Amino acid sequence: MSFDLIQPGTVLVVDDNPTNIQVLFDVLSGVGYRVAIAKSGAAALQKLQSYHPDIILLDVMMPGMDGFETCQHIKADPATQNIPVIFMTALSDPVDKVKGLSLGAVDYITKPVQHEEALARIRIHIQLSHTQRCLERSNNQLQAALEHLKQTQVQLIQSEKMSSLGQMLAGVAHEINNPVNFISSNLAPAEEYIQGLMRFVQLYHQVHREPHPEMQALMEEIDMDYLMEDLPNLMRSLRTGSDRIQKLVVSLRNFSRLDEEKYTMVNISEGIESTLLLLQHRLKSRPNHPGVQVVREYGELPLVECCPSQLNQVFMNIISNAVDALEERDRNLSYDQIKANPSVIRVSTAQENGVVKIQVSDNGTGVPSEVLEKLFEPFFTTKPVGKGTGLGLSISHQIITQKHQGEIACSPLPEGGTLFTIKIPIKQSCKSSGNQSVSLDSMTA
Repeated sequence: MSFDLIQPGTVLVVDDNPTNIQVLFDVLSGVGYRVAIAKSGAAALQKLQSYHPDIILLDVMMPGMDGFETCQHIKADPATQNIPVIFMTALSDPVDKVKGLSLGAVDYITKPVQHEEALARIRIHIQLSHTQRCLERSNNQLQAALEHLKQTQVQLIQSEKMSSLGQMLAGVAHEINNPVNFISSNLAPAEEYIQGLMRFVQLYHQVHREPHPEMQALMEEIDMDYLMEDLPNLMRSLRTGSDRIQKLVVSLRNFSRLDEEKYTMVNISEGIESTLLLLQHRLKSRPNHPGVQVVREYGELPLVECCPSQLNQVFMNIISNAVDALEERDRNLSYDQIKANPSVIRVSTAQENGVVKIQVSDNGTGVPSEVLEKLFEPFFTTKPVGKGTGLGLSISHQIITQKHQGEIACSPLPEGGTLFTIKIPIKQSCKSSGNQSVSLDSMTA
């Protein structure tokens, strides 16, 4: 009876009986197998250090190290544990067979060896082993393809949303900036005109101590004295409001940096401040909440070579998540309880050996250990449906590690809360070719 092999296989025969070895060598080599010989368990282990067969025929009863012990050593070594082992034995006790199988053997051949049965079993187990290895390779390729697909999905989402976002931000900034500039440029002459009118009223009052009755009635109706006192305050408020809107527009431009998609030397602290200003509505005090305290600990930093819009989006993602954690912490606390133990976000920057380190911490609910392992995975989120996309931190990880050759890590704080640490080189030694932007939508991830 002949057997057609898919490809030549290599068999290691381990037996202390020369006659058995010669018979097996003749049978196996006669059908195309390559055969290696070891006359003891110790010799087999020595040979396996540099020689990996497709299958091992292992005699159970050998002097010194028997087959069971030899099999145990083979399966304990990561380099050889996947090689199928078939025991050869004259033992018929089921206990011995169970022991061998429990040690990792795949089959038994009973002595005296029936050649056709032995060849059939050897062929089947070599093919099974080959199929298993192919399946493992295919599984690894599928896993890699899945990860690549996830990354591609993230990049497509980034690109699509950023395209729309860029147009929207440019339009909003333009529409806000025009009327604000109009108001701001007219405040100075308006103040000058008002001051002239006020001087006229004061002079009129000095010259005409007893104004006409109709004039007197109007002055009382509009409360001229209060008007004269409050009008300068009103103009200062208008000036302050106009300045704040202009700063907001500048912060929006600094944050998005729509005209700076390439690497640029920037002030990191300005990017952080722009982000904090855009999040001010979530940080300020409210009737039912005393607000979030922001502690700034900025070190002396040089200008950093980076993609500012993408780096600012990382700041937005992390600080937004910190605010979310604080809101979760404060959800069931009263105003007085929160005031006694304030919500705090701490932002610090420092320079270490050519690297800028940015740390953002909060005293919120913290991150469970089982979540930390998945925190930067695409589409992973702990937030309710509709509140998180699972992209924010994954995108942040991409921006820091791939775009800026840096590091980003999250760790729990001993006193409660979470610490994010970002490290990026001051100079980019090898710039990435990709220039994928990230959507502001990822803030809620």
